[in-house]
Amino acid sequence: MTKRKIMLVDDEEFVLTSLTRSLRREGYELISFTAAADALDYLNENYVDAIISDHRMPNMTGLEFLIRVRKKYPNIIRILLTGYADMEVAIRAVNEGKLYRFLTKPWNDEELKVTLVNAMQVRDLLLRNEELLKKIKKQESYIKSLEAEHPGIGHVERDKDGAIIIDDI
Repeated sequence: MTKRKIMLVDDEEFVLTSLTRSLRREGYELISFTAAADALDYLNENYVDAIISDHRMPNMTGLEFLIRVRKKYPNIIRILLTGYADMEVAIRAVNEGKLYRFLTKPWNDEELKVTLVNAMQVRDLLLRNEELLKKIKKQESYIKSLEAEHPGIGHVERDKDGAIIIDDI
């Protein structure tokens, strides 16, 4: 299994160092950026499983960044990290950013680790669901083509007990 890739975004280098230290033994590939614009550039050519972003950053807030990510890369798990317990930001983050979690600074290392483990499980389920939906659509299309070619092929006649009636033609 390939390593999960986690992107860390915070304008403060020491926060990135602390996050990296907290997660380095968890088996993730960690990449970090001090600017949201650089992180967006990276995403144009690279894949990540999850993003942990600070909210209060110059030029682009973490929420603005994660909303952009959601619009372009909806399968990336998004977690907002902030030192300010701002209820309005939390509500916008959930409603507009469709965030997985909202964590406050200073974070609890165990909570951060458990959050990422759970986030990866959710991500796997979302991807599996997407895969199954594609399979169902393909099967529906096949059934429609069979019905067009052989009208009535999908019709099954049953008796009062639900048993299939087979006509001897």
